[in-house]
Amino acid sequence: MTVLIEHRGRNDDLEGCLMSMMLSRIPLARLAYASVVIAALTGCNEASKYPARAFAPIPSDTLALMTAKGATRSSPVLIRAYKKESEIEVWKQTASGKYEHIKTYPVCRWSGQLGPKKREGDRQVPEGFYTVTTAQMNPNSAYWLSFNVGYPNPMERAMGRNGGDIMVHGTCSSRGCFAMTNDQIEEIYAVMREAFNGGQKAVQFQSYPFRMTAENLAKFRHDPNMSFWKNLKEGSDHFEVTKLEPKVGYCGGKYVFDADGTSRVDPTAPCPALKADPEIAQAVAAKERQDEEKVAELVQKGTPAVRVQYADGGQHMSFRRGQYAMATGGDDRYAGATMTPAKMAFLGDISRPEALDAVEEYAVDERGNRKVAPVAVAKAEPAKQEPAVVAAVQAKGKPGKAAPVVAAAQPVPANVTALAPAPEPTGAFSALGSLFGKSRESKQDAPVEAASASSEAKPFYKRWLGGSDEPAAAPVADEPAAPQPAKVPLPPRRQAKASEPAQKPQHQAALAPAVVASAATAQ
Repeated sequence: MTVLIEHRGRNDDLEGCLMSMMLSRIPLARLAYASVVIAALTGCNEASKYPARAFAPIPSDTLALMTAKGATRSSPVLIRAYKKESEIEVWKQTASGKYEHIKTYPVCRWSGQLGPKKREGDRQVPEGFYTVTTAQMNPNSAYWLSFNVGYPNPMERAMGRNGGDIMVHGTCSSRGCFAMTNDQIEEIYAVMREAFNGGQKAVQFQSYPFRMTAENLAKFRHDPNMSFWKNLKEGSDHFEVTKLEPKVGYCGGKYVFDADGTSRVDPTAPCPALKADPEIAQAVAAKERQDEEKVAELVQKGTPAVRVQYADGGQHMSFRRGQYAMATGGDDRYAGATMTPAKMAFLGDISRPEALDAVEEYAVDERGNRKVAPVAVAKAEPAKQEPAVVAAVQAKGKPGKAAPVVAAAQPVPANVTALAPAPEPTGAFSALGSLFGKSRESKQDAPVEAASASSEAKPFYKRWLGGSDEPAAAPVADEPAAPQPAKVPLPPRRQAKASEPAQKPQHQAALAPAVVASAATAQ
């Protein structure tokens, strides 16, 4: 297997084998090259078991980045993954012993929701700290190349979580995995292969729901997974503060970092007395306080608590914009290349593309339940209505008689002054109007300006007869003035029989009670 790691995958594999055998025919070098022939033949047979992509070299630009950061192709590697941001970072150890960020790769597809994986078939991408060894590297993957991240880890197994074969692979199709493009997984695979060849025994793989920033912690503060995520942040803080690979242990059903005393403890048993480096512990505690203060400040400024609901995972936005790329720096900028049809085909079948548009972010309350946004209802003023319009129609069964029909009144806009009907003549004036052919049923009301509050205080006879102490208001343009009673002798009033009850004119029913009473007295 060492030959597999060291081999560069050149096209002259067979030529190398044949050259070794030809050299062995030289008499003087026969004994010297005997061992070389055996090794070469073994290498040829070993190489034939794996596809050429398993031997792909690290790209020259990536090697240049390593050199610029003080790392080599064979120096140890550490990998960090972020689900919400859909990114995977590769870090390399430098001559100082600390890790430097080399490159960020956009994730082509991941599935499930934010939160840990708990059981087989839940489509969740795991969150936690894992270990990858050479036995977990798969050069014959059906998804181009792949490596197993190591789920479930000892703590997850102790908690009864199941499932497995969670990979980082190519082909851009995910069912609980981090799916990359084929050229991306080739490069990541080559970086890990060279690190193993350099003597690294295991690669630490850190998987997070999102970048552990104060902004994200403020936004997701009421998520049910927050207690677990804060435990992951402890490990993230240890790495951020020291730039060293954190030592991971388990006790009390949680992760413990850079502490001695957990190696023989059941992961779910209470934590014993732990020994930690005081300098690292103080630095981590200081970072934690700083982040908590920033979170409190963001909450005070009104940062809403939210949850993100995925139909089935996500994808980096560089793919959504029709571009794909790999980062070349530590500032998350991408050197993008336009996605051509050939490159799209190279991605393979993207799993559930319809789910990528069904991502919802919504506000939650302190219990993590969805908030129902209040519906803002404008308080409308009561609509003012025009007076009913009376239309004369033939009364059914009574030819020649006009029956009043009231049309539906239309609302008047609030910024328009309402019009009130002119007062009708009553009593004798009603009879006088009929002498001149002015029927109350066929007469239309003439609109005038609504009476003011002061006019309502006038004596009823002035309001009834139309008298006023103020100058008459100018009539509305193009509207007929209200009819005025003529000064003519009144006909003799008919005496009602004692047996007949007094009949009130129909129009008095529409008047105020006080006016009706006064009118009846006047008759």
